[in-house]
Amino acid sequence: MTTIAASPGISRTASALRRLYFVRFAFAIVWALVTIATAKEIGPLAVTLFVLYPLFDVGAAIYDLRSSRAAGSPTLLYVNIAVSLITAVGVGVAATSGVPAVLRVWGAWAIVAGLVQLIVGVTRRRMGGQWPMIISGGISVLAGGSFIAGASADNPSLTNAAGYAIPGAIFFLIAAVRLGRAAKGN
Repeated sequence: MTTIAASPGISRTASALRRLYFVRFAFAIVWALVTIATAKEIGPLAVTLFVLYPLFDVGAAIYDLRSSRAAGSPTLLYVNIAVSLITAVGVGVAATSGVPAVLRVWGAWAIVAGLVQLIVGVTRRRMGGQWPMIISGGISVLAGGSFIAGASADNPSLTNAAGYAIPGAIFFLIAAVRLGRAAKGN
């Protein structure tokens, strides 16, 4: 068993991240279920949902940035904000070209956002509860590559891209639970 001796700054950051991870878990599960049920084809609702997810990621990164100033350099969070904003616009534009274009933009975003998540998780290891984020970041990179490859399939589908949020949600839940000890300061 590992005991984490958290400083007050780490304890506050862990507590804020814990709340954020619980919210991200709930959002991702609901988003995935609604998107899987409605994104059989590319229509206004599917496009809106696929634009909404990276915009939610922007909001989460801003909250993370404000909550974790004492936890290290914010550079990667700024990168995540920029990439997610570009992705939201890119998905909207790509939707006019069809599912393959959306999958390519979504895949590129999953790769970059996954790398950012992985690196941020590594830099926050001393806080505890970050292994799920590190693993999730790595899986996101692999999933992004599969979305880009899947865009060339005979009948590309948005369903797998929507399902991608479920493992991420589970990893956010695990990380939130694991951050409990650090959030309490012991």
